This record gives sequence, structure tokens and C-alpha cells, in this order.
Amino acid sequence: MRIMGLDYGTKTVGVAISDPLGLTAQAIETIERKEENKLRKTCARIEELIEKYDVDKIVLGFPKHMNNDIGERAEKSLEFRDMLHRRTGLEIIMWDERLTTVEAERTLIESNVRRENRKKHIDQIAAVFILQGYLDLLHMQRAQERALGQV
Repeated sequence: MRIMGLDYGTKTVGVAISDPLGLTAQAIETIERKEENKLRKTCARIEELIEKYDVDKIVLGFPKHMNNDIGERAEKSLEFRDMLHRRTGLEIIMWDERLTTVEAERTLIESNVRRENRKKHIDQIAAVFILQGYLDLLHMQRAQERALGQV
């Protein structure tokens, strides 16, 4: 079982994939498009990656405002979720992505990635943080279930 993480932006989608055991997330690629509403090729590429990596679930970043409100970007993410679900039939988990891009930028700076190269990788790294957050939650839930079963 593999899980795909997506960081959906206005002109890019960062993609990450879990390892087969569902423990770690790895950056795969950044899908680019010329216009925000031109999603046919973006969806086709995501479908190719789903097939290639045998993905059975998607975790999609949900860009809420800091006060927990849902703005225009979050609404676009919900529309993208609905489109992906119709096309793939896969379960799509919405994951709070607040500050993942900031964290990704900081990680790239700390890794001494030059400013002109950061833009190429930031969406992939944000997708990794989104997916890894979900994987960590699953791992924690399994550990709690095991602990409760042993009581």
C-alpha cells in the first residue's frame, strides 16, 4: 500500500509518495501548468503516478487560514479533491497544510539550496511534509491501538 501526498497550488502540484510500508514520504516531482484552471494534463500525470506507484490513497494539502477559516485557496483544493476522486475513485484525505511551505522553504535554506533552485523543489518538499504528517498520525494511532490491546 502506498499513499500519495499532494501540495496543490495555483500553477504547480508538488507530489510525494510513501514507501511501501507507509513509514516515510519521498519527494517525486513538481507538476507544472501554464494556467490555474488547466488541469487535464495535471490530472493525467497524477493518474500515471498512481498507476506507477500502486497508490491506493491520496493526502491532499488543505490550506486553511491561520484562524481556521476556509478561504478561496481551500475552496479550490476541495474542488480539486472532488475532481481527483471522480477520476481515480481513490479515497482522498484533506490534511491541514498550514505553514508547510514555510517549513519547506526553511528546510531548503538549511540545506544550502540556492535561491534560484528552491522554487523547483519547494512544492515537492511541502508535499513530503503533508504526507509525512499523515503517516506519522497513522503510526501513532497504530501504536495506541497496540498499547490498548495489551492492557
